[in-house]
Amino acid sequence: MIGAEFVPLSLPPMVIGTLAAVACALPGNFLLLRRQALVGDAISHVVLPGIVLAFVLTGSIGAWAMMLGAGIAALIAVALIELIKRIGGIEPGAAMGVVFTSMFAGGVLLLERSDTSGVHLDVEHAMMGNLESLIWLDATGWGSLFDPEALAYLPPELGRLAVTLAVVVAFIGLFWRPLRIATFDPGYAQVLGVRTGWLGLGLVVVAAMAAVAAFDAVGSIIVIAMFICPPAAARLMTNRLERQVMWSVFFAVLSANIGYVLAGYGPIWLGARDSVSAAGMVATVSGLILFAAAVWGPCRHRAGAEAAAQ
Repeated sequence: MIGAEFVPLSLPPMVIGTLAAVACALPGNFLLLRRQALVGDAISHVVLPGIVLAFVLTGSIGAWAMMLGAGIAALIAVALIELIKRIGGIEPGAAMGVVFTSMFAGGVLLLERSDTSGVHLDVEHAMMGNLESLIWLDATGWGSLFDPEALAYLPPELGRLAVTLAVVVAFIGLFWRPLRIATFDPGYAQVLGVRTGWLGLGLVVVAAMAAVAAFDAVGSIIVIAMFICPPAAARLMTNRLERQVMWSVFFAVLSANIGYVLAGYGPIWLGARDSVSAAGMVATVSGLILFAAAVWGPCRHRAGAEAAAQ
Protein backbone atom coordinates (compact mmCIF):
# COMPACT_ATOMS: atom_id res chain seq x y z
CA MET A 1 0.00 0.00 0.00
CA ILE A 2 3.01 2.33 0.50
CA GLY A 3 4.32 1.55 -3.04
CA ALA A 4 3.80 3.29 -6.35
CA GLU A 5 0.11 2.34 -6.50
CA PHE A 6 -0.74 4.14 -3.28
CA VAL A 7 -0.29 7.67 -4.64
CA PRO A 8 -2.57 7.39 -7.71
CA LEU A 9 -5.16 4.99 -6.29
CA SER A 10 -5.44 5.61 -2.54
CA LEU A 11 -3.92 8.96 -1.60
CA PRO A 12 -6.41 11.22 -3.47
CA PRO A 13 -9.55 9.46 -2.14
CA MET A 14 -8.15 9.52 1.39
CA VAL A 15 -7.34 13.25 1.17
CA ILE A 16 -10.73 14.00 -0.42
CA GLY A 17 -12.53 11.98 2.24
CA THR A 18 -10.60 13.76 4.97
CA LEU A 19 -11.39 17.21 3.55
CA ALA A 20 -15.07 16.31 3.25
CA ALA A 21 -15.25 14.95 6.79
CA VAL A 22 -13.57 17.99 8.34
CA ALA A 23 -15.58 20.49 6.26
CA CYS A 24 -18.81 18.90 7.52
CA ALA A 25 -17.68 18.36 11.12
CA LEU A 26 -16.72 21.99 11.76
CA PRO A 27 -20.18 23.55 11.19
CA GLY A 28 -21.68 20.38 12.63
CA ASN A 29 -20.34 21.35 16.06
CA PHE A 30 -22.45 24.50 16.16
CA LEU A 31 -25.49 22.86 14.58
CA LEU A 32 -25.32 20.18 17.29
CA LEU A 33 -25.00 22.68 20.14
CA ARG A 34 -27.84 24.79 18.72
CA ARG A 35 -30.02 21.65 18.64
CA GLN A 36 -30.10 21.84 14.84
CA ALA A 37 -28.13 18.70 14.11
CA LEU A 38 -30.76 17.44 11.68
CA VAL A 39 -30.28 20.54 9.55
CA GLY A 40 -27.50 18.51 7.95
CA ASP A 41 -30.04 15.79 7.25
CA ALA A 42 -32.41 18.36 5.74
CA ILE A 43 -29.69 19.86 3.56
CA SER A 44 -28.66 16.46 2.24
CA HIS A 45 -32.24 15.72 1.15
CA VAL A 46 -32.93 19.13 -0.37
CA VAL A 47 -29.75 19.52 -2.44
CA LEU A 48 -30.28 16.39 -4.54
CA PRO A 49 -33.05 17.68 -6.85
CA GLY A 50 -31.18 20.96 -7.24
CA ILE A 51 -27.98 19.17 -8.24
CA VAL A 52 -29.82 16.92 -10.71
CA LEU A 53 -31.69 19.85 -12.27
CA ALA A 54 -28.42 21.77 -12.60
CA PHE A 55 -26.93 18.80 -14.45
CA VAL A 56 -29.98 18.45 -16.73
CA LEU A 57 -29.86 22.15 -17.66
CA THR A 58 -26.10 22.55 -18.02
CA GLY A 59 -24.98 19.04 -18.94
CA SER A 60 -22.16 19.16 -16.40
CA ILE A 61 -21.57 18.59 -12.72
CA GLY A 62 -19.34 21.61 -12.26
CA ALA A 63 -19.03 23.15 -8.83
CA TRP A 64 -20.81 26.42 -9.63
CA ALA A 65 -23.74 24.68 -11.33
CA MET A 66 -24.13 22.32 -8.39
CA MET A 67 -23.94 25.15 -5.84
CA LEU A 68 -26.49 27.25 -7.73
CA GLY A 69 -28.88 24.32 -8.15
CA ALA A 70 -28.59 23.38 -4.49
CA GLY A 71 -29.18 26.98 -3.41
CA ILE A 72 -32.32 27.31 -5.53
CA ALA A 73 -33.61 23.99 -4.20
CA ALA A 74 -33.04 25.19 -0.62
CA LEU A 75 -35.02 28.38 -1.28
CA ILE A 76 -37.86 26.38 -2.81
CA ALA A 77 -37.86 24.07 0.21
CA VAL A 78 -38.12 27.00 2.64
CA ALA A 79 -40.98 28.50 0.62
CA LEU A 80 -42.85 25.19 0.50
CA ILE A 81 -42.47 24.65 4.24
CA GLU A 82 -43.89 28.09 4.99
CA LEU A 83 -46.73 27.53 2.51
CA ILE A 84 -47.71 24.18 4.03
CA LYS A 85 -47.53 25.61 7.57
CA ARG A 86 -49.77 28.56 6.73
CA ILE A 87 -52.31 26.82 4.50
CA GLY A 88 -52.65 23.56 6.39
CA GLY A 89 -51.74 24.68 9.90
CA ILE A 90 -49.35 21.75 10.10
CA GLU A 91 -46.71 21.49 12.83
CA PRO A 92 -43.34 22.79 11.53
CA GLY A 93 -41.53 19.48 12.04
CA ALA A 94 -44.15 17.61 10.02
CA ALA A 95 -44.03 20.22 7.26
CA MET A 96 -40.26 19.93 7.08
CA GLY A 97 -40.41 16.15 6.96
CA VAL A 98 -42.93 16.18 4.12
CA VAL A 99 -41.00 18.71 2.04
CA PHE A 100 -37.56 17.17 2.56
CA THR A 101 -38.58 13.60 1.79
CA SER A 102 -40.75 14.65 -1.15
CA MET A 103 -37.97 16.71 -2.70
CA PHE A 104 -35.45 13.93 -2.20
CA ALA A 105 -37.80 11.40 -3.77
CA GLY A 106 -38.38 13.79 -6.67
CA GLY A 107 -34.64 14.11 -7.11
CA VAL A 108 -34.23 10.34 -7.22
CA LEU A 109 -37.00 9.99 -9.83
CA LEU A 110 -35.54 12.81 -11.91
CA LEU A 111 -32.12 11.22 -11.70
CA GLU A 112 -33.48 7.89 -12.92
CA ARG A 113 -35.05 9.60 -15.96
CA SER A 114 -31.95 11.66 -16.84
CA ASP A 115 -29.18 10.61 -19.19
CA THR A 116 -26.19 10.43 -16.88
CA SER A 117 -24.22 7.89 -18.90
CA GLY A 118 -21.42 10.38 -19.52
CA VAL A 119 -20.78 11.25 -15.88
CA HIS A 120 -20.62 9.50 -12.52
CA LEU A 121 -24.11 10.48 -11.48
CA ASP A 122 -26.72 7.83 -10.77
CA VAL A 123 -28.98 6.84 -7.90
CA GLU A 124 -26.31 4.80 -6.11
CA HIS A 125 -23.81 7.63 -6.53
CA ALA A 126 -26.36 10.13 -5.21
CA MET A 127 -26.98 7.98 -2.15
CA MET A 128 -23.47 6.87 -1.19
CA GLY A 129 -21.07 8.82 -3.37
CA ASN A 130 -18.20 7.28 -5.29
CA LEU A 131 -15.10 7.98 -3.24
CA GLU A 132 -13.21 5.01 -4.69
CA SER A 133 -13.33 6.43 -8.23
CA LEU A 134 -11.69 9.76 -7.32
CA ILE A 135 -8.23 8.57 -8.32
CA TRP A 136 -5.20 10.31 -9.85
CA LEU A 137 -4.35 8.39 -13.00
CA ASP A 138 -1.47 10.64 -14.05
CA ALA A 139 0.48 10.03 -10.85
CA THR A 140 3.41 7.62 -11.02
CA GLY A 141 4.59 7.77 -7.43
CA TRP A 142 5.51 10.18 -4.66
CA GLY A 143 7.47 12.27 -7.14
CA SER A 144 4.22 13.27 -8.83
CA LEU A 145 3.44 15.45 -5.81
CA PHE A 146 6.18 17.79 -7.07
CA ASP A 147 5.38 17.50 -10.78
CA PRO A 148 3.30 20.49 -12.03
CA GLU A 149 2.10 18.56 -15.08
CA ALA A 150 0.86 15.66 -12.98
CA LEU A 151 -0.67 17.96 -10.37
CA ALA A 152 -2.78 19.58 -13.10
CA TYR A 153 -4.69 16.31 -13.42
CA LEU A 154 -5.61 15.87 -9.76
CA PRO A 155 -9.31 15.02 -9.25
CA PRO A 156 -11.24 18.33 -9.37
CA GLU A 157 -13.14 17.30 -6.24
CA LEU A 158 -9.95 17.73 -4.24
CA GLY A 159 -9.60 21.39 -5.16
CA ARG A 160 -13.32 22.00 -4.68
CA LEU A 161 -13.26 20.55 -1.17
CA ALA A 162 -10.04 22.38 -0.28
CA VAL A 163 -11.65 25.71 -1.21
CA THR A 164 -14.84 24.78 0.65
CA LEU A 165 -12.90 23.84 3.78
CA ALA A 166 -11.03 27.15 3.59
CA VAL A 167 -14.35 29.03 3.41
CA VAL A 168 -15.74 27.06 6.38
CA VAL A 169 -12.62 27.70 8.45
CA ALA A 170 -12.66 31.40 7.51
CA PHE A 171 -16.33 31.74 8.49
CA ILE A 172 -15.86 30.05 11.86
CA GLY A 173 -12.64 31.94 12.56
CA LEU A 174 -14.13 35.31 11.59
CA PHE A 175 -17.34 34.84 13.58
CA TRP A 176 -15.98 32.67 16.39
CA ARG A 177 -16.93 34.94 19.28
CA PRO A 178 -20.50 35.80 18.11
CA LEU A 179 -21.04 32.18 17.10
CA ARG A 180 -20.00 30.98 20.54
CA ILE A 181 -22.19 33.51 22.36
CA ALA A 182 -25.23 32.98 20.11
CA THR A 183 -24.89 29.21 20.40
CA PHE A 184 -24.98 29.12 24.21
CA ASP A 185 -27.03 32.25 24.98
CA PRO A 186 -28.98 33.71 22.02
CA GLY A 187 -30.73 36.27 24.21
CA TYR A 188 -27.48 37.69 25.51
CA ALA A 189 -26.09 37.73 21.97
CA GLN A 190 -29.03 39.87 20.82
CA VAL A 191 -28.45 42.27 23.72
CA LEU A 192 -24.86 42.67 22.52
CA GLY A 193 -26.14 43.50 19.05
CA VAL A 194 -25.33 40.18 17.39
CA ARG A 195 -27.64 39.53 14.47
CA THR A 196 -28.38 35.96 15.43
CA GLY A 197 -30.73 35.37 12.51
CA TRP A 198 -28.14 36.28 9.90
CA LEU A 199 -25.47 34.38 11.79
CA GLY A 200 -27.63 31.25 11.84
CA LEU A 201 -28.32 31.64 8.13
CA GLY A 202 -24.61 31.94 7.44
CA LEU A 203 -23.97 28.76 9.40
CA VAL A 204 -26.58 26.89 7.34
CA VAL A 205 -25.09 28.28 4.12
CA VAL A 206 -21.57 27.04 4.89
CA ALA A 207 -23.03 23.67 5.94
CA ALA A 208 -24.86 23.50 2.61
CA MET A 209 -21.63 24.33 0.79
CA ALA A 210 -19.89 21.48 2.59
CA ALA A 211 -22.70 19.06 1.72
CA VAL A 212 -22.63 20.00 -1.97
CA ALA A 213 -18.83 19.86 -2.17
CA ALA A 214 -18.85 16.41 -0.54
CA PHE A 215 -21.57 15.11 -2.88
CA ASP A 216 -19.23 13.30 -5.29
CA ALA A 217 -17.32 11.70 -2.45
CA VAL A 218 -20.03 10.54 -0.05
CA GLY A 219 -23.38 11.29 -1.69
CA SER A 220 -26.35 13.01 -0.13
CA ILE A 221 -27.14 10.46 2.59
CA ILE A 222 -23.81 9.32 4.05
CA VAL A 223 -22.86 12.98 4.54
CA ILE A 224 -25.32 13.10 7.45
CA ALA A 225 -22.92 10.99 9.52
CA MET A 226 -20.12 13.49 8.83
CA PHE A 227 -22.22 16.35 10.17
CA ILE A 228 -23.35 14.58 13.33
CA CYS A 229 -21.04 11.79 14.48
CA PRO A 230 -17.65 13.55 14.96
CA PRO A 231 -19.17 16.59 16.77
CA ALA A 232 -21.40 14.36 18.90
CA ALA A 233 -18.44 12.17 19.88
CA ALA A 234 -16.37 15.29 20.59
CA ARG A 235 -19.13 16.64 22.81
CA LEU A 236 -18.72 13.56 24.99
CA MET A 237 -14.99 14.21 25.39
CA THR A 238 -14.86 17.76 26.76
CA ASN A 239 -16.81 20.68 28.25
CA ARG A 240 -14.92 23.35 26.32
CA LEU A 241 -15.98 24.44 22.84
CA GLU A 242 -12.43 24.96 21.57
CA ARG A 243 -11.44 21.43 22.58
CA GLN A 244 -14.69 20.04 21.19
CA VAL A 245 -13.90 21.50 17.78
CA MET A 246 -10.39 20.02 17.88
CA TRP A 247 -11.74 16.62 18.97
CA SER A 248 -14.30 16.70 16.15
CA VAL A 249 -11.58 17.38 13.58
CA PHE A 250 -9.50 14.53 14.99
CA PHE A 251 -12.45 12.12 14.87
CA ALA A 252 -13.33 13.26 11.33
CA VAL A 253 -9.79 12.63 10.09
CA LEU A 254 -9.64 9.30 11.90
CA SER A 255 -12.95 8.03 10.53
CA ALA A 256 -12.16 9.12 6.96
CA ASN A 257 -8.80 7.36 6.82
CA ILE A 258 -9.60 4.25 8.84
CA GLY A 259 -12.90 3.91 7.00
CA TYR A 260 -11.26 4.07 3.58
CA VAL A 261 -8.58 1.53 4.51
CA LEU A 262 -11.11 -0.88 6.02
CA ALA A 263 -13.40 -0.56 2.99
CA GLY A 264 -10.65 -1.60 0.61
CA TYR A 265 -8.65 -4.06 2.67
CA GLY A 266 -10.97 -5.21 5.46
CA PRO A 267 -12.91 -7.70 3.29
CA ILE A 268 -9.62 -9.07 1.89
CA TRP A 269 -8.26 -9.56 5.40
CA LEU A 270 -11.43 -11.49 6.20
CA GLY A 271 -11.08 -13.68 3.13
CA ALA A 272 -13.61 -11.96 0.87
CA ARG A 273 -12.84 -10.92 -2.71
CA ASP A 274 -14.59 -7.60 -3.13
CA SER A 275 -14.23 -4.34 -1.27
CA VAL A 276 -17.18 -2.45 0.18
CA SER A 277 -18.39 1.16 -0.15
CA ALA A 278 -15.73 3.53 1.17
CA ALA A 279 -18.27 6.19 2.12
CA GLY A 280 -20.39 3.59 3.88
CA MET A 281 -17.41 2.35 5.85
CA VAL A 282 -16.40 5.91 6.77
CA ALA A 283 -19.89 6.47 8.18
CA THR A 284 -19.72 3.14 10.00
CA VAL A 285 -16.40 4.01 11.61
CA SER A 286 -17.83 7.42 12.60
CA GLY A 287 -20.71 5.64 14.31
CA LEU A 288 -18.35 3.29 16.12
CA ILE A 289 -16.28 6.23 17.36
CA LEU A 290 -19.46 7.87 18.65
CA PHE A 291 -20.44 4.62 20.36
CA ALA A 292 -17.02 4.39 22.02
CA ALA A 293 -17.28 8.00 23.20
CA ALA A 294 -20.78 7.33 24.57
CA VAL A 295 -19.45 4.36 26.56
CA TRP A 296 -16.06 5.65 27.70
CA GLY A 297 -16.10 9.41 27.09
CA PRO A 298 -15.24 11.47 30.19
CA CYS A 299 -18.28 13.77 29.73
CA ARG A 300 -20.88 11.11 28.89
CA HIS A 301 -22.63 11.47 32.27
CA ARG A 302 -23.05 15.20 31.78
CA ALA A 303 -24.64 14.63 28.37
CA GLY A 304 -26.97 12.03 29.82
CA ALA A 305 -27.97 14.33 32.66
CA GLU A 306 -28.73 17.16 30.21
CA ALA A 307 -30.87 14.89 28.09
CA ALA A 308 -32.80 13.60 31.10
CA ALA A 309 -33.49 17.14 32.32
CA GLN A 310 -35.18 18.14 29.08
